[in-house]
Amino acid sequence: APLHTVEKHYNPIVRELIAMPKPVIAAVNGSAAGAGASFAYAADLRIAGTSAKFLMAFANVGLTADSGASYTLPRLIGHGRAMEMMLLAQPVGAEEALRVGMVNQVVPDAELLSTAHALAAKLAAGPTTAYAKIKEALAAAADGTLEDALEAERRTQADCGATEDHREAVDAFVNKRAPKFIGR
Repeated sequence: APLHTVEKHYNPIVRELIAMPKPVIAAVNGSAAGAGASFAYAADLRIAGTSAKFLMAFANVGLTADSGASYTLPRLIGHGRAMEMMLLAQPVGAEEALRVGMVNQVVPDAELLSTAHALAAKLAAGPTTAYAKIKEALAAAADGTLEDALEAERRTQADCGATEDHREAVDAFVNKRAPKFIGR
């Protein structure tokens, strides 16, 4: 039954987090273990409270990683560190997670949600089409060749260059004002 739960419930969440055209922010406090940690790894940005700990303890119960951790974690921290986390099942605290690139920012626990909300508001006010295209290009580059990455950049840059947001940004730059993005 646990494998059925992973395939039926957890894997669709991971797929959606990665494929979603909007930036996904994970705010992590306390322990993030197993699938909970995997969801955080699948986010685009991770903010950790000082109490956050990440744990991949599957080996302790005779299992391997699930919910996409074998895909996402090495892309964040490298193959060697991911292997170490999964084989040794030792928790990684917030400051170490920041040092190795597992999280983008560490804040006091009491400021975690307000920091995540402020970041979400900043992103929501930005060029959301460009953010979707950034995710698309990075995904193509992560799994492809240099030529795949160059083609994805060409295509996504052309898509963004045709948006109202790009025209607005150019006009704002020329007129020395802040742009007002509309997501088109």
